[in-house]
Amino acid sequence: MILSIFYVLIGFVLLVVGGEFLVRSSVALSFRLKLSKMVIGLTVVSFATSAPELLVSVQAALGGLSDISLGNVVGSNIANIGLVLGITAIIGPLAIDRDFYKFNWPVMLLLSFALYFVLDNDGVLSRLEGLIFFLSLLLYLFLLIRRSRKLSGAVSDEVDDALEKTSNFKIFIWLLIGGCALYFGSELLVNGAEHIALKMGVSEGVIAVTLIAVGTSVPELAASVIAALKQEKAISLGNLIGSNIFNIASVLGITAMIQPIAVKDEALMGVNIYWMLGFAMILLPLAFIPKKMILGRPKGLLIFVGYCVFIALVFLK
Repeated sequence: MILSIFYVLIGFVLLVVGGEFLVRSSVALSFRLKLSKMVIGLTVVSFATSAPELLVSVQAALGGLSDISLGNVVGSNIANIGLVLGITAIIGPLAIDRDFYKFNWPVMLLLSFALYFVLDNDGVLSRLEGLIFFLSLLLYLFLLIRRSRKLSGAVSDEVDDALEKTSNFKIFIWLLIGGCALYFGSELLVNGAEHIALKMGVSEGVIAVTLIAVGTSVPELAASVIAALKQEKAISLGNLIGSNIFNIASVLGITAMIQPIAVKDEALMGVNIYWMLGFAMILLPLAFIPKKMILGRPKGLLIFVGYCVFIALVFLK
């Protein structure tokens, strides 16, 4: 058991390190390819920060542990709102931009319900359905870039200018470190989580929706908390909503194209997915009631308490 926990912790560290190096190398490479900062911020950075979830889900699906693939994404989407957004809003109130309820939130809700209906239909996310999810992501990115052209410099904070001068050798080394760290990190995390589930007598789905989901949401949590403590306006609700969209459309979409994902854990469809939909839906009323367009401390506390209740219920079951 202690060795399994050690594997999981090392896995988390490697995923964080691998994700960071992948983001740096991807951004530097994008500058080499003469992509604009806006396109890099909206697409390349988003893809790279979803890499830990993607590697874990693919690794799990190929190993026949589809509960971990689905649980990781469902749990990550719950953690991004309940844990990350909740704690960030408790630290400092968040302003909600109009793009949130006019574009990002409806897309996240649409994909969340699409995932529910697809899994509820036959309990399998097939290759074709994975492809449809992935194509919907490309459509979302196309519309996102088109909308952002009207708001020049909207994502400049996410892209480090210094990376423009990175040498080809450095980019190659960073890509190599990032790729290796993500591969071995996901391998250790999935194997460790499987052994912990066996020892604790709970399903892999329970471990995936709690431990693994929180672990793969650590980069978002760290970035959001640091930005909130510095009182930077750059942290937006849009970043977390975007992360949820990527989790469903790219992580599950790509994983299902490689290996169809079957629902094995009854709690996923019976309980957990409803929590994911609930957290997604509650954001809109919270955006307008009682104080418009501000996500203050009381709202943050409410979301965070909701997340704690969810975690408690998962283990009690």
